[in-house]
Amino acid sequence: MPVEVGQQAPDFTLYNTEQKEISLKDLTSKSNVVLLFFPLAFTGVCTKELCSARDDISKYEKLNATIVGISVDSLFSLGKFREEQKLPFDLLSDFNKDVATQYDSLYEQFPKFGLKGVTKRSAFVIDKQGIIKYAEILVDASKVPDFDKIKQALEDCEK
Repeated sequence: MPVEVGQQAPDFTLYNTEQKEISLKDLTSKSNVVLLFFPLAFTGVCTKELCSARDDISKYEKLNATIVGISVDSLFSLGKFREEQKLPFDLLSDFNKDVATQYDSLYEQFPKFGLKGVTKRSAFVIDKQGIIKYAEILVDASKVPDFDKIKQALEDCEK
C-alpha cells in the first residue's frame, strides 16, 4: 500500500552506524524529519544527494528538521560512507528491507546490475505529529529528490 501525503507515517526502528536504535517516533518527538531513502552507499548519485543535504544542514536545522538517510546497506558500510563523506546526520540500515517496503521505496529489480531489493531514491517530510507532509518516490535512480520542495514542505510544517 503506497504512503501518501496526509497519512500517519509508518513508525520504524532501525540501527544507525553507531549501532544505536533510532525510531521515527523518537525523532518526531523532537523535530520534523526528512527521510532520504537512497539505493547504495558509495555510488555517484547517492553521494551527490547526501552531500547536498550535508551542505545545506544549517538550513534544515533552521527549519527544525532532522535528516535521516536510509538504505539497505549494512550499518558497517554506511558507517564508512558516513565517515568518508563527513555526513552530520544518521544513516540507518534497513538491511532486512522492512522500512523501505512500508514506504513503497524498494525496487523489485534495480535498473542496473540485476540487483533485487535495492532501496528506491525517495524523500519524505514528516511533521512532529508523525504526518507525512511531502512524499517523492523516484523510479529513475539517476535523479535526486527536489530539495526545494522538501524545504518548502518543512517551511509549511512550521506555520
